[in-house]
Amino acid sequence: MTRHRFRLWALSAAVVVLLGSMAAGLLVGAAGLAPGSVLYALLDRLPFVSIDSGLLPVEQGVLFELRVPRVLLAGLVGGLLAIAGAGYQGVFRNPLADPYLLGAAAGAGLTVTLVIVVTGDSGAVPVAAFAGAVGGVFLAYALGNTAGRGGGTATLVLAGVAVTSFLTAIQTFVQQLKVEELQRVYSWILGDVGGGWPQLVMIAPYALVSVVVMLAHGRLLDVLAVGDDEATSLGLHARRVRLFVLLAASLATASAVAVSGLIAFVGIVVPHVVRRLAGWSYRIVLPLSLLGGAAFLVIADLVARTVLAPAELPIGVVTAFVGAPFFVLVLRLTRRVET
Repeated sequence: MTRHRFRLWALSAAVVVLLGSMAAGLLVGAAGLAPGSVLYALLDRLPFVSIDSGLLPVEQGVLFELRVPRVLLAGLVGGLLAIAGAGYQGVFRNPLADPYLLGAAAGAGLTVTLVIVVTGDSGAVPVAAFAGAVGGVFLAYALGNTAGRGGGTATLVLAGVAVTSFLTAIQTFVQQLKVEELQRVYSWILGDVGGGWPQLVMIAPYALVSVVVMLAHGRLLDVLAVGDDEATSLGLHARRVRLFVLLAASLATASAVAVSGLIAFVGIVVPHVVRRLAGWSYRIVLPLSLLGGAAFLVIADLVARTVLAPAELPIGVVTAFVGAPFFVLVLRLTRRVET
């Protein structure tokens, strides 16, 4: 099988998996809607199709105002986190890099905590999260660029760890000043994709820009993987490529965090599975991570809202159950390769 045909096969398989996960997310739920009626109601929304689904108006509202936007938002957030993780791993040449490495989560957590504690305005949470995530990443990049001769990968990683620790410490201090708001803060930290159509529409433009930029840099990340000196000898401006991918991955992370809270491990689990199945070329890793991340989080959200129905488990708990053991496995494999 040629490389081109393999990519087409892999992308087609990923699309099938994503469509299957979205179908499961739409057909199954705590509301107890009949799967056949849900399918007919979805088909009825297609042009030139008219089918009586038998769903009551309230059930129609549950499907199209709650379940459909939730599945779409989970898919978008999962795809953004996974492709951002793949992008960070390409930039840093570090298999343990993920969207929260450079202070994005810590920055978002701090600004959201401040908004909840100081103003109590939940409507400002997405904007605050977006600003905090971008600010955290820029702070880490500026620190690494200042301290490490143009921001080498190791220096940037260490700068991200330092910024994350510092911002998390401030967040903890702020939380202790107003203990009665801890429940709201932790509810956001544990993740949620039930924001509905407004939040989906809000992040769509940023998601489109970040995804297009990263997909356009797939071939350049393959060249960058051989090392900065070799890439420069081939005519590649390594620092510029790293900066563009870093900014795009940070924008994707910030967009996801702004509407979903802190959902960890997606950016580690999905790209590693993709590499095991499809190889290491970023021209295939990036698009497959986008599709695989979307499918992964749709399924995780389905588990979160059905396993304890009618109660709902935070989606961050589900991803942590999968991601934490996976992270340990990746760490062991990485150390084995290094030794």
